[in-house]
Amino acid sequence: NLSKTRNHKAAKRFFKKALQSFHASKPRTITIDKNPAYPVAITKLKNEKKVPLGTQIRQIKYLNNVVEQDHRFIKKRVRSMLGFKSFGTATCMLAGVEAMHMIKKEQVDLQNQSVRNQKEFIHQLFG
Repeated sequence: NLSKTRNHKAAKRFFKKALQSFHASKPRTITIDKNPAYPVAITKLKNEKKVPLGTQIRQIKYLNNVVEQDHRFIKKRVRSMLGFKSFGTATCMLAGVEAMHMIKKEQVDLQNQSVRNQKEFIHQLFG
């Protein structure tokens, strides 16, 4: 039996929102933990054609741990600040850190874009 906070409807909303993000592309694979709600949610999104039918679901602990390691930089930064005083501060800080990590990990190709496109991208990230 799933808890109210980790059910397939909540998981579906999460994946739907993540896939609508401006920097997200259609995934070939989705790495998830062993939560039984995730495969149900992804299957429903495949049926609604929100996720490509060929998208592979991976529930391998080692691979998910690699994905989770991405958050360690944010945790280190937040710990030294003793948390956030408001939701707005947290949102701005996390968006900035995530954007810088995307650029550092070369998940965003800015080299082959015009200065105008680079400017628009930076504006989208930092407002």
